[in-house]
Amino acid sequence: MATRTAFAPTTDQMVNDNLSKKANALWLTPLSEADEGNFDPKVVQEIYTNELVKSKFNQQRVLLLEFSRYLENYLWPGVNDSNCSNAVVISVASLVNIKFHQAVPAWDVFKQRPTYFKLLFKRVMDLVLDDDLPMKQRTILLKFLGHCYRSLEVQTIRAEVTKTLSLSFWKNLLPGRLEQILSTQPKLKKRFKSMIKKEKKLDAAALETTQFYNTFLPKLINKFCLMIVAETISGDILDYCQRFLDWMIDLDSSLPCRRWFNAFLLDSNLVVRCKKSNLYGQDDVFTQLVDTLYMYCSFEIDDVTGEALNKQAMLARHYYRLGQLQKCIYTNFKDNAALQKVALSSVAKIDRREALTKYLGELSKEELTRLSNLLNLHVLPTDSKEIVLEMIVAYHEQRPSQLDAINALPLYPTEGLLWDDNLTKTAHFIKDECLALPKLNLQFLTMHDYLLRNFNLFHLESAYEIRQDIENAVHRVRPWAKEDDTCGFSGWARMALPVQSFTVVEVAKPKIGESRPSRVRADMIIAVDLNKNIKTEWESLRKHDVCFLLTIQPTGAGDKNDKGEKIPFQSRYNILVRGCEIEGMLDDDGRVIEEGPDPKPQISGHLRTYRVYLDTNQYQSDMEGVLKHGMKDPYESFNLIVRRKPKENNFKAVLNTITDLMNTECVVPEWLHNVLLGYGNPDSAHYKTLARTINDLDWNDTFLTYEHLQSSFVNHSVSAADDAEKIGPPFKLDFSADDSEITVTSHKIPSRGPYSHVQPKRNSIKFTPTQIEAIRSGMQPGLTMVVGPPGTGKTDVAVQIISNIYHNFPEQRTLIVTHSNQALNQLFEKIMHLDIDERHLLRLGHGEEELETDKNFSRYGRVDYILNKRLQLLTEVGKLQGSLGVPGEVSYTCETACHFFLYQVLSRWEKYEHQVKESKSLDELNTLFPFNEFFSSAQPLFKGSDFADDWEVAEGCFRYIRHIFTQLEEFRAFELLRSGLDRSRYLLIKSAKIIAMTCTHAALKRKDLVELDFKYDNILMEESAQILEIETFIPLLLQNPRDGYNRLKRWIMIGDHHQLPPVVQNLAFQKFSNMEQSLFTRFVRLGVPTVQLDAQGRCRKTICDLFRWRYRALNELPHVAARMEYQMPNPGFNFDYQLIDVNNHKESEPNPFFYQNLGEAEYCTALFMYMRLLGYPSEKITILTTYNGQKHLIRDVIRTRCGNHPLVGWPDKITTVDRFQGQQNDYIILSLVRTRAVGHLRDVRRLVVALSRARLGLYVFGKKSLFSNCFELSNSFRLLNARPNSLLLYPDERYPAGSQALNRAKPKVINSMEEMHAFVYNKFVQGMQEHEEQRRQQMKQEEALQKQQTQAEEEIRKDAVQEKEMMIGAEQKPVDINFEVTPPVEAISKETTVKESAPKKTKSKIPTAPTKAESKKATTPEKPESKEDTAPEKTDCIKATAPESKEETGPEKPESKEDTTPEKTEIVKDSEAPEKMEIVKESAPENTESEKDIETPEKPESKEDTTPEKTEIVKDSEAPEKMEIVKESAPENTESEKDIETPEKPESKEDTTPEKTESEKDSEAPEKMEIVKESAPEKPESEKDIETPEKPESKEDTAPEKTDCIKATAPESKEETGPEKPESKEDTAPEKTDCIKATAPESKEETGPEKPESKEDTTPEKTESEKDSETPEKMDTSETTTPKEASVEQKDEAVEEKKDDDEDEKMES
Repeated sequence: MATRTAFAPTTDQMVNDNLSKKANALWLTPLSEADEGNFDPKVVQEIYTNELVKSKFNQQRVLLLEFSRYLENYLWPGVNDSNCSNAVVISVASLVNIKFHQAVPAWDVFKQRPTYFKLLFKRVMDLVLDDDLPMKQRTILLKFLGHCYRSLEVQTIRAEVTKTLSLSFWKNLLPGRLEQILSTQPKLKKRFKSMIKKEKKLDAAALETTQFYNTFLPKLINKFCLMIVAETISGDILDYCQRFLDWMIDLDSSLPCRRWFNAFLLDSNLVVRCKKSNLYGQDDVFTQLVDTLYMYCSFEIDDVTGEALNKQAMLARHYYRLGQLQKCIYTNFKDNAALQKVALSSVAKIDRREALTKYLGELSKEELTRLSNLLNLHVLPTDSKEIVLEMIVAYHEQRPSQLDAINALPLYPTEGLLWDDNLTKTAHFIKDECLALPKLNLQFLTMHDYLLRNFNLFHLESAYEIRQDIENAVHRVRPWAKEDDTCGFSGWARMALPVQSFTVVEVAKPKIGESRPSRVRADMIIAVDLNKNIKTEWESLRKHDVCFLLTIQPTGAGDKNDKGEKIPFQSRYNILVRGCEIEGMLDDDGRVIEEGPDPKPQISGHLRTYRVYLDTNQYQSDMEGVLKHGMKDPYESFNLIVRRKPKENNFKAVLNTITDLMNTECVVPEWLHNVLLGYGNPDSAHYKTLARTINDLDWNDTFLTYEHLQSSFVNHSVSAADDAEKIGPPFKLDFSADDSEITVTSHKIPSRGPYSHVQPKRNSIKFTPTQIEAIRSGMQPGLTMVVGPPGTGKTDVAVQIISNIYHNFPEQRTLIVTHSNQALNQLFEKIMHLDIDERHLLRLGHGEEELETDKNFSRYGRVDYILNKRLQLLTEVGKLQGSLGVPGEVSYTCETACHFFLYQVLSRWEKYEHQVKESKSLDELNTLFPFNEFFSSAQPLFKGSDFADDWEVAEGCFRYIRHIFTQLEEFRAFELLRSGLDRSRYLLIKSAKIIAMTCTHAALKRKDLVELDFKYDNILMEESAQILEIETFIPLLLQNPRDGYNRLKRWIMIGDHHQLPPVVQNLAFQKFSNMEQSLFTRFVRLGVPTVQLDAQGRCRKTICDLFRWRYRALNELPHVAARMEYQMPNPGFNFDYQLIDVNNHKESEPNPFFYQNLGEAEYCTALFMYMRLLGYPSEKITILTTYNGQKHLIRDVIRTRCGNHPLVGWPDKITTVDRFQGQQNDYIILSLVRTRAVGHLRDVRRLVVALSRARLGLYVFGKKSLFSNCFELSNSFRLLNARPNSLLLYPDERYPAGSQALNRAKPKVINSMEEMHAFVYNKFVQGMQEHEEQRRQQMKQEEALQKQQTQAEEEIRKDAVQEKEMMIGAEQKPVDINFEVTPPVEAISKETTVKESAPKKTKSKIPTAPTKAESKKATTPEKPESKEDTAPEKTDCIKATAPESKEETGPEKPESKEDTTPEKTEIVKDSEAPEKMEIVKESAPENTESEKDIETPEKPESKEDTTPEKTEIVKDSEAPEKMEIVKESAPENTESEKDIETPEKPESKEDTTPEKTESEKDSEAPEKMEIVKESAPEKPESEKDIETPEKPESKEDTAPEKTDCIKATAPESKEETGPEKPESKEDTAPEKTDCIKATAPESKEETGPEKPESKEDTTPEKTESEKDSETPEKMDTSETTTPKEASVEQKDEAVEEKKDDDEDEKMES
């Protein structure tokens, strides 16, 4: 995508160019007044002729002169009266034009010599009137004049411009028109006469100059009128005409110019002459410019006073003109019968164009000319009859209202607008060409004009984005024409689905006074037999979501023609587009499913029906076409629906809001009106100018100490009202009237009670003087603008302003608005940590769930909080009632509680207060205190040493009690309101004091908020420089004015216009229409006072130097120099920032503007892996890039290299610079991507964002020669290039930094990506070996601990058996013994114990091992509902391949409740600290002859089970994350095992997979260890109770004998279940068991084996000799098995990243 600097020269070109050499010789340093003799006009003439004229004013040549500071250093300092030649004037004009094109300040240089600008301006006017000057040069001068007239905020420019447009300019009007205007303006008439008298006294030269200025514009207009009637018009003339009309529009749409210019514009009939020219209708841009000028000529405003006119005033003006026409005709054309009909007709009969043309068209040219002269219309002798007739008709016809046109305009774009040639032209806007688009300049005529321009621009911008989305969706679904002329789809798109059926179900009657239906609804059916995630997205379409209905029919044309040129979209498809708004999805009964907290009902089948709203204006227009013109009904042919991303689909709500504002009385605060429109004094809204300044305010906890206060006001005289040595915060400040002195008073916050949790929270930030000034300005009424460079504490300042307003004006409500949910959440989280009552906070919008808190601050969440808080307070009231001995039920409701306070609590306190204050006795103060019992938990309350202190305690206790009832009084409304909706509305409009929302939410919900009578007094806007102008304006009007008065008192805007502006994708709207200009930026340009924060505390001083040059006086906060993290070097790195040159890898562009660079992606990934291997936390590392394509590529590389490996993993974020604005991290890895051209990084604002995100380390990867050659970036890259461009490392260091970093040897130099790749690979292998060795040592320690624990358990078991035998012997009968034994500390030191259920008859929670003879009863966990694998004899651990079904069934539950528990268990140990274990049973080998039944064991007759006795440890060297216990069944020994539950019977056959050898056991890295039960052959009668599972439906896999361990793969389904959790908290420990650590499953229902990709998938384990080499080959781990926990986390991250990716597909501006 093209940018402003697409044709900018590189630094190499600048250095080697002849112009640069000449610049070094002549104007390397600026000329001074003493050096004027060194100025050579011949040099200027030579440059003008050879460089500018010869190159036809090529932008690159002009930019080269601009970059060399030709204007500032040579051209302008040398201009004087004698050498101001044509070459000098045109050169200056060219350089000023290029400065405006580059969006850099253009007028600063002229402020140094303002007297010579007068000379320059007059010479420009002379030359633009010169017919001999080539049209190219005249166009350049015309552009220069346009910039001058659009820069009236500059005094030097305004002084010259106003000479051409002033009261004396009206002398160019016809005498009759002048007299007509002055008769309605008595004051102006008096001034005009005085001016004429003064001009008569002027000398000849001054009079000539005055006449020249007055007649300049009339002469220019006359020349233009002659130009447009020519038969042939060249390209240069057409460009001149377009720019001339664009300039005329600017003059007529700016009130200072329009006041004098519009009357002459009407008098000259310029619009009429343009409409009758040959260009009108032939050139689209010219035609639209003429129409726009016609609209502004009759705009709803009084030209002189500037007051907006309503519809009635405009009708009165129209009827006055018609009355004058009838009087003129009746008086002067009595003989003309046709005209007499006009004179005697009613006004309504002749106010239309058709009627006037009919009656007046019968007159001859002479009669029309006579009538025009009588009506004071200026007619030229060369004018034809048609022109004269059009003059009269255009002046007297009733012009359509802009508001009526907008009200009748469909809000959804149709195919006519989407593929309009003019909109298409904006998509290819590259050069500095003229377009017929509205512009957001510094000034606007009225609020209606302001809204109208924003409406038109926003409408066009949204149409451009919608067209891109539709074309993308249609391209993906690949429509094709069937034989029956219908359309089929051979592709698939995530955002589009075929429409199965579409039916209009309701067309409501029109409202009174309207012709369109009041509502149109339709039902649409689509099929959602899709991927589950995509299906969920479609089913999640919410109310008010906007979709687009398409009728597509391919034309048969291919994508490209025979020449290889791309065929336009509209030529390949016949397409019809209509918009719709979702009302909701219908359930099976045909009712709309309402949104709410209740779960949505499940709908059968794959067809879904949606009820949608259609645009009533569009439906009316379509039906008129069907009925009147026989067009096909478009609502019968829809075959595709397209949805858009929610965050990009709010255009309809914004357009609706603008329309509502235009239809209502738009009332902004009086003190803000002129500033918004760009007129008057820019300081008029500042608190120092307003007369409502509050001098005495409580600054609460803003200052930490009195010294801090004094240092914050160095320009004021600060004096303490009390002793300065004893004074402390909080402070009250009283400013003197002249703002020179401050009187400080310290006050103590009254005690809030005896409990610590009710004490006020304190600010801990020591604000700087500029931050204090920003806080002071924000506390005062008026407009406050804070410019905050990166890291200067903008959010902290905003939070303190909100807190101070909250405490100083508790009755006022504050609205917080930000651009993004993230910024709003950061602001809101800091507010929660200040002394602001939680019940007064409210967060609106869907970003509330992202708050890092367990509390819910949404509307319904706050309602729940209040209801719960009410119950807690009523409980406290009940406690108080009991302590006072008051009978009755007083804590039932808020009302009864308040009565209790009034009649029982308050009376007791008043009595106590009276007694104590009279006696002043400490004893009475304590003994008579009526609430001692209530505060019993806080005793002792009174110290008894000082009466004042104890009395303060007593008052604090009463304040605590009174606060309870104050809250209950506020909550009383929530008792009376019964529904949650009513309660949430009451909370919004009454209860909440601080309400936070995004600007998007404000635009979406403005209508609802106004209907609820939402009120607020203050607005604070964060990220103001990133918000579109209209989205900044809408929050000002979220409340209806009362009696024409807006209650808004404060508007605090915080932002940074030096960082990225609002995102506008279309370059024409962004640059030509200036849509990227935020309201914050416009105010800065207008000169509104700002407070710029001047101390940053984010990054190291050296990193700040990279962007410090962009700001004025940016320093560091003290902690940057004090904290050790800023002083110590980054471990493993030689520098804290570096530019790493990647010059041997080229960029690629798989899709337009989707730039990628694989070399940089690999380099960034290798550096990230290196940092992780040194110990850097992943959450402290972020990888940024400047393009979306590179972001996706880096994610793919990391996913392949290291994303799923536990040693490395993923960084905190991988995103783009634009998306990361407003965020930070300790270490940033930045990829610049481009190698052929600099791209959009040439925008310095993007560079500032990219370089200011890092706190401690910044490592930039890019092509040095390319970016160092960019002039705009030279200030930063000069510092980057001052350090080596090869990566310098210290690989032996470790994170965090310590003393090792102080004694450094020679660093290791990395010269290329390949070298870094190999180096990191070797370090990775070394790290794996070290990790393996550490794991082995850990396992040895765990084995020793296991043995100790086993011995302790054996002792516990023996003690329990002896105790039981003694009890049996004593009672001479069998009894059940319940006992509790506390194991040794060693036995319970680790939480990794074998988890089995305790016996049912045992109440002890301590695991106890029963004896063989008596108590082998144990409740074993049920078999997981997954298919079993049957293993042969003599196997330990089997790796089973799970089936692919989503819901796997386990063995059926038998009739018996007993399980067969194996006697031997094998414990698999996990070295990666697992949290849970999964248990799988293995049957022990048997010595009977029934081994042939191994695969399908018979169903046992017995219901007994055996208890495990022995355990063994199986080591896993690959750090498995989840483990399971392998149980081996043993023969029964006693009859007492019949109470153990039998596992369920399986429904499918068992799969057997090959086992692994003994040598492979230790090298395995499973994700989950699934232990599969082995079925044993038949046993003697005592053992025939083992149940035989049924054969599964799938085929069996036979595993070879004598194998050790086979890895099980867990299924992917979400509904897999593993062994049930035992009922007891601690399971019965078997004999001789070890302690095992297991990893818990990641999902609540996911404990079974993982689903493989194929039905029979066996992964062999690695041998002992291979385990040390278990590293990815060249770090490529894309095909290695990774722990499931990491993979699931990665899936979650991938889903989150996908959402993030979908939100910014088009990055380049």
